Amino acid sequence: MLQKNSMMQRLSIKNRKFQPLLTFCIVFFLITLPFAMADTTTENSAEVEPKKSPIKIGGAMRANYVYGTYEDRTRYDSSGQPYLEDDGRGANFGDVDLELLRLNVDLDFNNVIGRMEYRWYPRYFGSSIGYSMIHTAWLGYDFKDTGTVKAGVVRVPFGPTDYGVSTSWFFDQHFYVGLADDPDVGIVWHNNTGNLTYDVGYFLSSEPQTIGNSLNSARYGYDVVKWEEKADEDGNVQWGVEENGYDEQHQFNLRAIYSFENVADIGVSAQFGLLQGTNVGNDDSGSHYALSAHMKNSAADFTLYSQFTYYAHNITDDTAWGTGDLIPMGAYEFAWPVASEGLIPALSLRYGGINTEKISWLNSVTPYIEWSTILKTVDAYNPSTLVTLGISWNIFDSLYVYSDFGLSDGNSFVGNSAGDGIREGYGSIYDGAGDVGANGNNVWNWRLNFNFGVYF
Repeated sequence: MLQKNSMMQRLSIKNRKFQPLLTFCIVFFLITLPFAMADTTTENSAEVEPKKSPIKIGGAMRANYVYGTYEDRTRYDSSGQPYLEDDGRGANFGDVDLELLRLNVDLDFNNVIGRMEYRWYPRYFGSSIGYSMIHTAWLGYDFKDTGTVKAGVVRVPFGPTDYGVSTSWFFDQHFYVGLADDPDVGIVWHNNTGNLTYDVGYFLSSEPQTIGNSLNSARYGYDVVKWEEKADEDGNVQWGVEENGYDEQHQFNLRAIYSFENVADIGVSAQFGLLQGTNVGNDDSGSHYALSAHMKNSAADFTLYSQFTYYAHNITDDTAWGTGDLIPMGAYEFAWPVASEGLIPALSLRYGGINTEKISWLNSVTPYIEWSTILKTVDAYNPSTLVTLGISWNIFDSLYVYSDFGLSDGNSFVGNSAGDGIREGYGSIYDGAGDVGANGNNVWNWRLNFNFGVYF
């Protein structure tokens, strides 16, 4: 448990990292408070009719069961003797934990719209220390015939849907390099013109660090971040050094999707932004961009999403981790280098034709299978593939269940085995870890994941 003074220091408005975030939260609260307190009834000669409140408060509580190829940790007692400790992520017949608590507020008053969502994750990777973050915090205006505008911490428009091609709890590999379901600080205009849907966005920066122990990775979506590690020329990692890395700045996004009736929804997405370096040699500037083609096809209750993406980060080789072919990205309280350049093909097939009308407590059942891989442009780096077979369930309207089997040779959320009972390690950015970077642990791991979420 954190000490009282430590916690107060984290929440203190004197902490400059939180000032913009706290300011926005206060402004959002002050704007929505009058609507929440407003009289929601109207009188006429016959009766008092209730009116719909412009404020909707909701939330969620989710729990997770994990079982997979997870090796125990090796620990040492006071006498220096080694012993094994449960990994806490799915070894020894599985692990059950509270995954998150979520609170959200929605505003819809005349043409003024808004949403705020805050998430708290009570544990991660076997640790009892939690972290939390702003997932969404925007205000907007619905111009009706000319679209909607949203400003604040808002989702970046990229890919065929808000979540890329994916339906599963794991997402696809686009998510792990910041190209799906990524909220940033900016403004987005969304509009429809006939069969054409398009989004234009400008983002000043990635979303701010909220409450956590990492330097800059207590966030929901993966972003380029600074970290407090470095590596020598052989890739050996030294932990707890001077902060270094990059911050995202001045990013532009464009997405257009055209619907060919009874054929397909075909779209393209483009992204370009700047990078500002810290302790990365004399050249502290960089850039990044991504181009993607995507499509949605529907036939006989089947829906197929496909996407093909090229992305690149252009940075100096004179970095604290010794190369420009990798760049630290962070989320969920952990930062690690990903491949700076790559190709990502992805497919997702789901079936929505299961009739549940005769089962009163079951609202929907949707099976799906997903595949995605990251092909790196550096020959020495192994591809990182993720395959997911799963079913999503809606029970009693408010209970949502994801039952997923994930198989991967390069994803930090799926297993940690290096084979022969050996646990993968993060002592080198080149060898040992199954990740979306160099992927030195090129071993297939699996994970059975059941996620239970109650939404209100």
